[in-house]
Amino acid sequence: MGKFIVVDGLDGSGKNTQTRLLAAALEEAGRKVICLSYPRYGTPGAKPLETYLSGGLGGKPGDTGAVPASVLFAVDRFLSYRTEWAAEYEKPDTVILADRYTSANAVHQLSKLPKEEWDSFLSWLWDFEFRKMGIPAPDQVIYLEVPPAISLSLVEKRHEECGRTVDIHESDRAYMLRCYEAALYASEKLGWTRISCAPDGVMRGRNDIHDEIMKKLIAL
Repeated sequence: MGKFIVVDGLDGSGKNTQTRLLAAALEEAGRKVICLSYPRYGTPGAKPLETYLSGGLGGKPGDTGAVPASVLFAVDRFLSYRTEWAAEYEKPDTVILADRYTSANAVHQLSKLPKEEWDSFLSWLWDFEFRKMGIPAPDQVIYLEVPPAISLSLVEKRHEECGRTVDIHESDRAYMLRCYEAALYASEKLGWTRISCAPDGVMRGRNDIHDEIMKKLIAL
């Protein structure tokens, strides 16, 4: 089978940009790259989670518990894997590159729980998605660490420019702060490759961040 790399981070952290830059660099190096992006808005598998994100199950993230919310996002990944990229994943010369994955469940749903339950939830999540559901586990998770104040300002700017409505995650500042804390914990606990994107309170340039990602990329 090929290699599987995930790029994740809080909303506004530049996941899409860095995924595109990484895909271009790998293709230039002669690798076949399959790009994925989750959630897959507008597809049948994403309809339940779109109901959740739009507030249909409650106006706050915590209105839907960590386990049921995790299931909604996991089903989207399961359907995508089985219908779109399972065959490509088995090819040894292919790199699967995903913008968000199970790591997003780890961060966003972990933040709903008391800290004493974090380790048991992570164990449950990994067992549920990678063993019971049978979707592939990534070889490397690249986590773009951006302080929540900066990520939220970037999200607001993006929504003003494109006119898209914020979801219940993006509109809840206290929730995003908890997600940041959860992300620091999960990235350390699970061995993610963490990239500090704004170490001095100012976002680094996209190419500078990309260069660090390339240096820390696992052997392909």
